[in-house]
Amino acid sequence: MGHIAQMVSCTVLGIIFALMSAWPSAAQSTSHEKDVDFWQPLWMQRELWGPGKIPPGMRARLLRHTTYMQYGVQKEYQGARSTVGSTSEVTAAGGELYAQHCASCHGKNGLGDGDVSASLVPSPALLAFMVQKPISVDEYLLWSISEGGKDFDTNMPAFRNVLSRDDIWKIVAYMRAGFPNK
Repeated sequence: MGHIAQMVSCTVLGIIFALMSAWPSAAQSTSHEKDVDFWQPLWMQRELWGPGKIPPGMRARLLRHTTYMQYGVQKEYQGARSTVGSTSEVTAAGGELYAQHCASCHGKNGLGDGDVSASLVPSPALLAFMVQKPISVDEYLLWSISEGGKDFDTNMPAFRNVLSRDDIWKIVAYMRAGFPNK
């Protein structure tokens, strides 16, 4: 009985060893663009994850999200709620503001494909995707737009001194409406 158990163990170990040597490892990454911010499906590939392997854009996004989840926002943004509603007039005004201040980076439909997006590392956030996620509560969006990305090593400018709070809420209403055409 002991002899059979040894044979089964050796066979199992042999199969495991064969599978491990055939399976590509994270160390065998073929990516030559380590500093490029990949979005789906490339950034989800297994070889990009692991210690020191998260692309810069993902690192910046995780830092912002983690900061919010662990520490919240500054007092001036805590509990903030939109003050402008979501009427068609508000959404239209938000669309004009978005086109003027946001579309060059984030793209006209919030897909991160604006005219200057290719020159930015990390790439602009995919707002059309982001605004649908549970983290995109009012205070988070107001904080992100108002304070920009300087603290997170992104090129997102701070708009707190450029746009009024109501104008920022109009942009948020436009994004939440799904980036409608005029």
